[in-house]
Amino acid sequence: MLLDAYEQEAQLNVFGAHAAKWDVLRCLSNLLRFDAEEEQDPGVLAEPIEAPIFITGLPRAGTTLLHSLLAEDAMLLVPRCWQTMSPYPGGGRDARRQRVESQLRMFQRLAPEIASLHALSADAPQECTEITAQVFQSVRYEATHRVPSYQRWLDSHGHLAAYRFHKRFLQHLQHQSRALPWVLKCPDHIHALKAIDAVYPDARFVFFHRDPLHVIASASKLTEVLRRPFTRKIDKGEIGRQVTARVREAAEVMISRSRATSERILHIHYLSFSRNPLGTVEQFYSHFGMQISEATRGRIAAHLVSARTPKNRYDMNEFGLEPSELCRQFMPYVEQFGVARELAAWNTASAHASLAA
Repeated sequence: MLLDAYEQEAQLNVFGAHAAKWDVLRCLSNLLRFDAEEEQDPGVLAEPIEAPIFITGLPRAGTTLLHSLLAEDAMLLVPRCWQTMSPYPGGGRDARRQRVESQLRMFQRLAPEIASLHALSADAPQECTEITAQVFQSVRYEATHRVPSYQRWLDSHGHLAAYRFHKRFLQHLQHQSRALPWVLKCPDHIHALKAIDAVYPDARFVFFHRDPLHVIASASKLTEVLRRPFTRKIDKGEIGRQVTARVREAAEVMISRSRATSERILHIHYLSFSRNPLGTVEQFYSHFGMQISEATRGRIAAHLVSARTPKNRYDMNEFGLEPSELCRQFMPYVEQFGVARELAAWNTASAHASLAA
């Protein structure tokens, strides 16, 4: 399905075709290496992955920063970018970090706008879409390419097989390290909660909330920037519609889950997190019954000093987005969770709602 979508829908340019071929071969090579490692050491698949924590919710809402802060804790495991790209070293000197860093720098030259939207680093924590991409069942492909038929197939196929492999992948990484709690991050986990519950019955979750109008505008821009180096044509209106549909689905899932309150879920609001990130980290540890060391506090504080969050402005019209219609669609979500309204469009929508009442 993916290869057909690449050929028929993605409108790949020369670089895009080369990159897609390289990516497919890399994933297949990793799968062969996993088979070989398991044959040599069957104990890999006996590694216990216990009570992992999945950071998810709306995109562009603070998930990346929280994951990066938690990665400062040496008593937690996070999948690093270089590990997800190349989980085992080749022969000779292990140059995986340097190789992945070079690849990221090349992508930054092709997509210079990415620097203000999403920081790239080989050693940074990586989203789990890169893990499930190894078995070609990942929304990562839609983020970087126009592949609507593939995405329809993935949505109808379900995510169980992908998350069974996800666990297998973590077992391989953990076998090279030690058994510690995993903290995993991807906004798109929200679309696969049933599969996660099936594979990880003791899984815990962090749900991030933010003004959906800002989320949709920001995620649309990021999708455009990610796709542009690989394709001959960009349809911004189509991107806006695709992102809106995914965010609406995520909001509906969180509303549904909220009806059954659970200590397994911690809700975090973007504005509260941005105003007091260290306090939010403390809340994370407290909620899940974990201890944070003074050394970890110090590293997190230093990370926050060095971290810079660029302020971006987004033109909703650029992606064919109608603020008043989005306000109408997402009002139930905003009211359900008391989400702070960052954009002025909500004032008009609220006035119209009052008049209608």
